Amino acid sequence: MSDTIEKIKCLIIGSGPAGYTAAIYAARANMNPVLYQGMQPGGQLTTTNEVENFPGYVDGVTGPEMMIQLQNQAKRFGADIRDGWATKVDFSGDVHKVWINDTIELHCETVIISTGASAKYLNIPSEQHYLKMGGGVSACAVCDGFFYRNQEVVIVGAGDSACEEAHYLSKLCSKVTMLVRSEKFRASKIMEERVRKTENITILMNHDTVDVLGDEQVVTGVKVKNKTTGEIFDIPATGFFVAIGHQPNTEIFKEYITLDETGYIVNTPGTSKTNVNGVFVAGDAADHVYRQAITAAGTGCMAALDAERYLASIEHVQLEKCVN
Repeated sequence: MSDTIEKIKCLIIGSGPAGYTAAIYAARANMNPVLYQGMQPGGQLTTTNEVENFPGYVDGVTGPEMMIQLQNQAKRFGADIRDGWATKVDFSGDVHKVWINDTIELHCETVIISTGASAKYLNIPSEQHYLKMGGGVSACAVCDGFFYRNQEVVIVGAGDSACEEAHYLSKLCSKVTMLVRSEKFRASKIMEERVRKTENITILMNHDTVDVLGDEQVVTGVKVKNKTTGEIFDIPATGFFVAIGHQPNTEIFKEYITLDETGYIVNTPGTSKTNVNGVFVAGDAADHVYRQAITAAGTGCMAALDAERYLASIEHVQLEKCVN
């Protein structure tokens, strides 16, 4: 075996609440976890200005600060946190092979996938500006809707998730304008009817977002275009929510790991186990329903415990062979 190949007992691919929690539990179980942070260290929460719904933070915490705290907690117990991202895997044999940055080859006894999912955005320059500023652009109504209580907001999307988020916002905000970019919803009929019957939701069909307006610090409105008439007009709003879907970061695993039709990893219900023995999943890479920091952290715990039990079972088998 080449000297350039590193043997690892527990590899965690990706950070965020899932990855860091898995690292905390794995480190405390003496599994010597190595965590590679990925292309976005800390995950999606690093784009969230305020987190107020994670238990224990009475006064709230910023997303980046929370991720630093989780990282430091994992390090405290001995987790090896590294820069870099997985670019290739081979799960075809008993040894799980992972390549980092196309150059570093790792041979792992267990692997925990916590690569998360990336929210899809419109990629309008102003949208990206206010997203980075934390000044009014969000891809999670449940996470950030509270900050827009009794205010007017705009949400773009046409699927079930968009309808759910619009309905959620309607309970908090004085007015919700929903932009549907085509002539019909992609959502189920029951979800479409729910938003249509909600009095403070205004639905604009066949409308595009032209620009997100603001004072360079916070959002003040949204410029939209009626695709039928060509009319362009402004909608006053303090918040702009994008609900056009998420893309799970699972592409490199598809040859070996079972994915659903949208790319999310399929786990054994009630566990973090994948179809490959010794490979586990935590967080949004497998969760297209809840997508919350607290649920991601919970599955990070599950993955570490499942990995620990897997290692124990392997050691038990090896011990029996030695005895016999």
